Amino acid sequence: MPAPSFRAPWYALTVKPRHERATARSLRSKGLEEFSPVYRARRRWCDRIKELETELFPGYVFCRFSYEQRLLVLNTPGVTSIVGFGKRPVPVDDREIEALQIVAASGLQIQPWPYLRSGQKVRIEQGCLEGVAGIVLRERDAFRVLINVEILQRTVAVEIDRALLTPIQQVA
Repeated sequence: MPAPSFRAPWYALTVKPRHERATARSLRSKGLEEFSPVYRARRRWCDRIKELETELFPGYVFCRFSYEQRLLVLNTPGVTSIVGFGKRPVPVDDREIEALQIVAASGLQIQPWPYLRSGQKVRIEQGCLEGVAGIVLRERDAFRVLINVEILQRTVAVEIDRALLTPIQQVA
């Protein structure tokens, strides 16, 4: 019976601004597996519109490496740190990286999107509910916005397309 092969975990690396591609090349040249997904974005100049390849996660590159290889990674030009808690690097879930790789290779149009957590305040930006604010709740594949009526201590939920929601910035 063959011994199971060890696959090093994926980590997210913070890199210098606009150095994602060069850093990914350097990591690859060191024999490390790297991943820096891009998407097609349209940019408007005063005289034309141009389509550019832009980083999906600006300032970050994913890399697969073992704990023993962390100094090799940290000494790579462009790398500023390994994402973690305190001084301890925390790996990225392999399934999340695999999903990103599948989506990036699919040829479908992708784009970055604000992260929404259940319980976060959001505003509806378009449609007949434009301007309505509430709290987002996610159930399976559906997003619902909860609207509270404090004086009655009641809540109304409306199911809505995720694309219509914008997070409301919390004032500290």
